[in-house]
Amino acid sequence: MKLEHLAFNVADPVAVAAWYGEHCGLRVVRHAPERFQTHFLADSGSTIIEIYCNPPDKVPDYRSMDPLIFHLAIKSTDAIGDSKRLAEAGAAFVNETHLEDGSHLIMMRDPWGLALQICQRTTPLL
Repeated sequence: MKLEHLAFNVADPVAVAAWYGEHCGLRVVRHAPERFQTHFLADSGSTIIEIYCNPPDKVPDYRSMDPLIFHLAIKSTDAIGDSKRLAEAGAAFVNETHLEDGSHLIMMRDPWGLALQICQRTTPLL
């Protein structure tokens, strides 16, 4: 088996999908506007996230969740530059970590409170 996608129930999927497209380089590979405004967003590889609003269950209060409970991590070659650019686009700085191997992780929150980690790793995970 192989991972297909990870899904996020958000209050404004149109705005969230547009923000991640514009500021994180994700592109819409499928959009189902009826009912839930479902957007499947992909990176340049095979990673896909689903953004939608499904009212039968309430949207999680991402802002109140500790970022270590749940976050979206994005690979970067310039964590500092990307975090500054995302801050200018409405993301908020949470904290940063420098790992012993030289990796640099910067935790932020997107404009809707979802934890977003910028990962500049010395050695890629895969």
